[in-house]
Amino acid sequence: MTIGLAELWVIAGVGGVVIALVLLIYLAYRGITVLLLAPVLALAAVLASAGVPLLASYTQVFMAALGGFMVLYFPLFLLGAIFGKLMDDSGAARVIAHWIVARLGSRHAVLAIVLACALLTYGGVSLFVVAFAVFPIASALFREADIPKRLIPATIALGAFTFTMTALPGTPAIQNAIPMPHFNTTPFAAPGLGIIAGASMLILGVLWLYRRARVARAAGEGFGEAEISASALSRKELREHAQGEGYDVMEISSGVDAARAAAPGLSGALTPIVAVIALNYFFTTFVLPSLDTSYLSDPRYGATTLAGVKGIWSIICALTLAILLLIALNSRFLPNLRRTLDDGANASVVPIFNTASLVGFGAVIASLPAFALIRDAILGVFPGNPLVSLSIAVNVLAGITGSASGGMSIALQTLGATYLELGQQAGISHELLHRVTSVATGGLDALPHNGAVITLLSICKLSHRDAYLDIFVVAVAGPILALVVIVAFGTLLGSF
Repeated sequence: MTIGLAELWVIAGVGGVVIALVLLIYLAYRGITVLLLAPVLALAAVLASAGVPLLASYTQVFMAALGGFMVLYFPLFLLGAIFGKLMDDSGAARVIAHWIVARLGSRHAVLAIVLACALLTYGGVSLFVVAFAVFPIASALFREADIPKRLIPATIALGAFTFTMTALPGTPAIQNAIPMPHFNTTPFAAPGLGIIAGASMLILGVLWLYRRARVARAAGEGFGEAEISASALSRKELREHAQGEGYDVMEISSGVDAARAAAPGLSGALTPIVAVIALNYFFTTFVLPSLDTSYLSDPRYGATTLAGVKGIWSIICALTLAILLLIALNSRFLPNLRRTLDDGANASVVPIFNTASLVGFGAVIASLPAFALIRDAILGVFPGNPLVSLSIAVNVLAGITGSASGGMSIALQTLGATYLELGQQAGISHELLHRVTSVATGGLDALPHNGAVITLLSICKLSHRDAYLDIFVVAVAGPILALVVIVAFGTLLGSF
């Protein structure tokens, strides 16, 4: 059998896509910003494909997809970053963490840190802010309990990077918001399955960490010396990775180290967190459905329906009101409110541009002839069950990009409409597709090149060799097992 010139160009195109993806992983791990990598590597893949116009792929495909993502999600990035910065600067995040730790004590040091991180991230505080705020507390508590310091990164990762990011219904995390316009769902999609997935991640992770602590104690291993590992990242590399998510290492760490003499009470710290979740549910369930939104059918407003915007609108309203409430309750603990607001707003810019650039990269790849082969290969995995195929596609792309939101965005940008159609044909609800997509993005995203993993290890002054095994178990293996559980439940019972 001979291969024609057209087939050779398609094969070359597939090779170009694979090389572009491999280079994206490697160079992003080396610290090169995806703002440069995404367009350059997307256009490199275009050059490997015959007959695909280069400039049109950049201006009409890459930039259009990047702009569309930013138009849709910038308010969530902006409000989320401001809320997190207010929680950090007011001392509210620190107060909550101290309170949980004080209630559970050193005997349950692992569980105390997990719950502190979980409560903060579920309430909308950035995982980077949480990591910086909680690490000093975790270090002191683990030292008191004589638990190896190498377990601190996995403990923080379990509370901040897993179930509150993807599984729990109503979480304002961007990973729970991205599927909403694709599937016309809300942040509370498939709440029963979300709770099952979240409980699975929490239980499996805590059991693993407790077991590791027991084994270490039996072997006579204690907290250990707090020296920087020889292979740990330099301060310069830490700054690069944290700033890649819009945060300045020196500002955050100095803010945590310089604990304020005055801090809000527990009620003042907790109320904004509770408000985010409660208001999100209130707007989703009662307020927005009661409004006359017939005007949304007008082309001026996108010719859409309430179902297409309700989820994002509810998060915008919830975060806005929670920010105002936080300022009202804790204004005396915010000596420079204008600077805090400015810093929070500025911190939102780099993360959304990074994610939007990955969306543009995915849009260009999806426009290439070679992508049809890749798409068919993905869809050919368990063709009778779109949930399995969807899980694999999202997980793999999240792993390739080292980003949960980036991998999910690429998957939905390229295959979202296909999976929606396959789901309808198989009788799978939109809510189930949403929850499976969200949970699936939280598995392979935490591979070693993930920016949050690298930054967390550097905050803890440990290397991958020291602590990554436990991060892998709680933030990769655990979420994947939870995903298997809800895919099985969803296949048998549907969404609930």
